[in-house]
Amino acid sequence: MAIKSTIYKANLQIADIDHSYYADHALTLARHPSETDERMMVRLVALSLNAYLINELCQGDATWAFGAGLSDPNDPDISLTDYTGRKRVWIEVGQPDEKPLVKACSQSDLVLVYAFNHARNIWWAALKNKVSRLDKLKVFGLSHEATQSLVSMAERSMQLQATIQEETLTLSSQLGSIEVDTTLLS
Repeated sequence: MAIKSTIYKANLQIADIDHSYYADHALTLARHPSETDERMMVRLVALSLNAYLINELCQGDATWAFGAGLSDPNDPDISLTDYTGRKRVWIEVGQPDEKPLVKACSQSDLVLVYAFNHARNIWWAALKNKVSRLDKLKVFGLSHEATQSLVSMAERSMQLQATIQEETLTLSSQLGSIEVDTTLLS
């Protein structure tokens, strides 16, 4: 019998000062048995950093959704889908291969990747020439130390505040605060 995903609930308050976006999000995350707390928390960081795109790209007429994640490699980790059913933003976390990124670029307006572990630089060095032609693709690196620190905030029921100012995300809860900087790789 297969082990089922663990369900996490997060109330995420976003104050994106850089983009004048302020909203509360009630989120449900299904954490696949092989997914780490670090990866799950990076998904929350990626959503926090890009939530403003709902207004910028779709004038508020769209929805953010978490995909099946590790259960379905053809589904984005996070997507912004407008009301016509078109995927406007496709977000992946981790270190995806070239083929899924090419496919994602053909199915959406913008593809964002958030690479986060200690081997991200090696992964990116091997991949960057293969995907340089993909003009819809942006790849960001997250500090390994910061993403490791996020694990301490992972709880089955989370109350989180995300503040984005000067391109730095500060994620806070009753357990403390963690600053997460992104580095644009491509």
